[in-house]
Amino acid sequence: ALQAGGTKVINYGSVFITVSDKDKPESLELIKRFYNLGFNIEATKGTATYFKANRIRTKIRKKLSEGSDEILTALRQGHISYVINTKDINTASVDTSDGFKIRRCAVENNIPVFTSLDTVRALLDVLEEITLCVSTVDS
Repeated sequence: ALQAGGTKVINYGSVFITVSDKDKPESLELIKRFYNLGFNIEATKGTATYFKANRIRTKIRKKLSEGSDEILTALRQGHISYVINTKDINTASVDTSDGFKIRRCAVENNIPVFTSLDTVRALLDVLEEITLCVSTVDS
């Protein structure tokens, strides 16, 4: 279903994640699954700090609002395989937010973007199936 919807399913590379505070506990389980599959994990400072405190090696990327364009550069150069970005629905929606710019840049560069952790869970089920495939040999 993911591939039929146009999502590139890639079982290697880096995952860039920036999630709202309320989504951090649920995202931790998912990021551990990516990490165990061999993906590199990259995140903004708050998210990275949370993952590092939970023993996930995470590269910190500076926010666009801090004057850095390193996230957009990494997306444009193809260094990121997936973007996971959630936001707090109680905050005002601004088209100039970091999340909006990151999502737009990812889409413009054909990088799958996930704004729902349930969809990320489905992607991981597929990745684990294709990556950890074990075949038996009949004797």
